[in-house]
Amino acid sequence: MACPPVGPHRVLVLALDLVVVVVMFFLFFASSRANSIPLESSRLSRVLEIHEREREPASVQEEAVRGLLDRLLPSHSSSFEFKIVSKEYCGGKACFIINNHPSFDSKGSPEILIHGVTGVEISAGLHWYLKYYCTAHVSWEKTGGAQLLSVPQPGTLPHVPSAGILVQRPVQWSYYQNAVTSSYSFAWWDWERWEKEIDWMALQGINLPLAFTGQEAIWQKVFQGFNISSSDLNNFFGGPGFLAWSRMGNLHGWGGPLPQSWLDDQLALQKKILTRMYNFGMTPVLPAFSGNVPFALKSKFPSAKVTHLGNWFTVDSDPRWCCTYLLDATDPLFIEIGKSFIEQQIIEYGRSSHIYNCDTFDENTPPTDDPEYISSLGAAIYQGMQSGDDAAIWLMQGWLFSYDPFWQPPQMKALLHSVPIGQMVVLDLYAEVKPIWISSEQFYGVPYIWCMLHNFAANIEMYGILDVIASGPIEARLSHNSTMVGVGMCMEGIEQNPIVYDLMSEMAFRQKQVDAKMWVDLYAARRYGKPVTGLLDAWRILYQTLYNCTDGANDKNRDVIVAFPDVDPSIISTAELPKVRGNLQTFWNILEGDLLEDDAYDRPHLWYSSSDVVHALELFLENGGEVSDMPTFRYDLVDLTRQALAKYANQVFLKVIEGFKSNDVRHVSSYSQRFLDIVKDLDMLLACHEGFLLGPWLQSAKSLARDLEQEKQSVINEHNAVQFEWNARTQITMWFDNTETKASLLRDYGNKYWNGLLREYYGPRAAIYFKYLIESMAKGVSFPLEDWRREWISLTNKWQSSRNIFTVKATGDALNISRWLYDKYLRNANLREEYKAADYLTKSASF
Repeated sequence: MACPPVGPHRVLVLALDLVVVVVMFFLFFASSRANSIPLESSRLSRVLEIHEREREPASVQEEAVRGLLDRLLPSHSSSFEFKIVSKEYCGGKACFIINNHPSFDSKGSPEILIHGVTGVEISAGLHWYLKYYCTAHVSWEKTGGAQLLSVPQPGTLPHVPSAGILVQRPVQWSYYQNAVTSSYSFAWWDWERWEKEIDWMALQGINLPLAFTGQEAIWQKVFQGFNISSSDLNNFFGGPGFLAWSRMGNLHGWGGPLPQSWLDDQLALQKKILTRMYNFGMTPVLPAFSGNVPFALKSKFPSAKVTHLGNWFTVDSDPRWCCTYLLDATDPLFIEIGKSFIEQQIIEYGRSSHIYNCDTFDENTPPTDDPEYISSLGAAIYQGMQSGDDAAIWLMQGWLFSYDPFWQPPQMKALLHSVPIGQMVVLDLYAEVKPIWISSEQFYGVPYIWCMLHNFAANIEMYGILDVIASGPIEARLSHNSTMVGVGMCMEGIEQNPIVYDLMSEMAFRQKQVDAKMWVDLYAARRYGKPVTGLLDAWRILYQTLYNCTDGANDKNRDVIVAFPDVDPSIISTAELPKVRGNLQTFWNILEGDLLEDDAYDRPHLWYSSSDVVHALELFLENGGEVSDMPTFRYDLVDLTRQALAKYANQVFLKVIEGFKSNDVRHVSSYSQRFLDIVKDLDMLLACHEGFLLGPWLQSAKSLARDLEQEKQSVINEHNAVQFEWNARTQITMWFDNTETKASLLRDYGNKYWNGLLREYYGPRAAIYFKYLIESMAKGVSFPLEDWRREWISLTNKWQSSRNIFTVKATGDALNISRWLYDKYLRNANLREEYKAADYLTKSASF
């Protein structure tokens, strides 16, 4: 309920209250200066001072926030006033302050006044107010979008306490993105989509985003200075859907070459992105030279120290895209190229934020473990940056320390200490599961950012670790000798699990641990615009199950539907089935591996009670009528139903294998058909929400294929459209190269639960497998694995090259279809027994 408006007679009181609260916070934070974080006591302070000097004027930042408000909530464009203030106003720290506007008179004047150190802080303050005073919610459009119906009408907005609300950052930076997010999620974005994302970033308080778009055009200009032509780069740059891995030196040429129109358009897009980020007061992180070079460099500079790297997930080490070339950082040419790249970016963009990302060793192991050599490499990499920008800070993803056992303490120290302390910042990329800050003595004194990775390959899976998110960054920051300077979100793909990102973004402003249980209750009310008792109960179950994964396993979605096992069925263990339930000796044999006959494929990850999640779904179905028209509810309902049916399909698949092993053709046929029915029905369910459609992914790819020769930019170049669509289709299926009988080593890595993809790819693929399974039983022969692979790969390659159109608009009633699917598959008692058996093993294994 809205509080009564503030009359003119209270203006003086409010003004005095504000003075009091500001003075109190001055005193409080002055007393805490002795505990200043490393960011303020190290060389990083220099770049912060530069940021403040070079930041856009207050009027520009305030205008950026007003533009955000107009796009988000145009009906309330006059309800808020925004003002940039100095850090001194906030006690020497970055903050936002929310106050009732002193001049509000209920006649159209602003009601709420928000101060902030930058446009980002003000935007975060606006979001905070909408969340906690208007019960509103903001997420990506594909995950339900913004729920703003609960915001009261202009003139009746809720008041905050008279003293105001001051929220201060405990650490300076809120980082965003993974180096591969640019391909998994952003590959086909235009300015319209980027504008929405930058708005979302600002509302979440993100002030340190990665800005990788358009760098290929910069590289083209840089390499021209080294006598390398545009045609020499045709087999260097990957295609639009694979640029992230081309940039990291994992592959070259795959999906390319890039048309000049792409290079030019992406550079123009990057300039728009950077301008908007700077207007909000953000600090965009630009790329730096990592040593990845085209083959032509070797012929132009024969004496250069160029290493031919090893195979990265190709089938037969095909030289067309395998085994990239790395210029040794100790070669004088390395610093020349690194300097030229930094300088060219500054020329092109007109400025820099002085923070550069470089991941030379991301899944590329150095040729020797000699610490002195590693130190020399790191020093040369940084020198390349610093030669182009004297104030350069090296930002490095810490994934290599989790991924590669090569990096033992001597090697880690050598790399981390190869530059002066304070001129490198490390992203503890997977801190919510495998924190490196603990085992590395806070990165051996080097400043780091506590990051949540959460998502791999933009897979769709309801998953999270809310308790860790609510406490982990706080524990790290308050730990002895902490070198933490920020929090970050480093997911490989976005637009999934909005609850996880809603909480994680808040941790940039939280001084204390969050009561996750209470927070989830508030989230459920905000998500749907009002508290619905049954849905609150459902979310409590989801919090305790799907969003409480504590087994430490990587959650890479390997559900059978989207990651079909490419193995002989005779080696697949069915030990998870109910026959082992209650047999303690059999259970321990399973844990010790006696019955696990294969590790030839990644088993689906199950860390929770499936039957509990089905009960949560029941609560959604019973209580969803009250909010069934809300896009946020429809997204959650489709996602939860999908989650439950996907796990059920895993059990059905094991039933098929059980029938195969017992030579029961009727059993196999029956359960095979049930599996295929689930796939077909899931495809229909996914059509009910825009967040689960294949069509937009393909359409956005084709839309970027314009023809430079045409006067109108809207004209599509058909050749480019074919190439771009092939990139889009390939990334989400086979992913990388294959032969007729050898599937990609990265098959299904970027799998998706998308309408259209299930119907036309996953379903037909499973049908091929079951066909060969039944035929082999009928003939009494072994499963023809090579025949299956040949037909499956042929299906894949044909689908990747096809041009059929998929819908870009959602259709169907999510609530009715979900109820029908629940009745068809999830209500029967047999399933419950299967679920209980799987849950028994899951819980016991966790114990």
